[in-house]
Amino acid sequence: MTEDVLERLTGLIHARRTEGASQSYTRTLLDGGPERCAKKLGEEATETVIAALVQDNRALTREAADLIYHLLVLLESRRVSLADVLAELKSRMGRSGHAEKAARGQTPP
Repeated sequence: MTEDVLERLTGLIHARRTEGASQSYTRTLLDGGPERCAKKLGEEATETVIAALVQDNRALTREAADLIYHLLVLLESRRVSLADVLAELKSRMGRSGHAEKAARGQTPP
């Protein structure tokens, strides 16, 4: 179910590329390029952290949704697929986070 929602949202964000900016907030973000999308993602990340620190679960839920949406918009702006992100996460499963992080610092032979 979760992936279905993310996939549907990703498809909707992709479709917004062709809509008029006056009709679509997503299109307005995409028209600003990766820089604008990244800035907005940073703002949403900060709001998510604040909601977590004030221990307001409803606010955290709303901000987390905003954060995920803006991440998907940034990915679309760079033409990075959700499938690629999910594949990367899947490849990390079953390994210690410490080991995975250490492996990122090494270059393959």
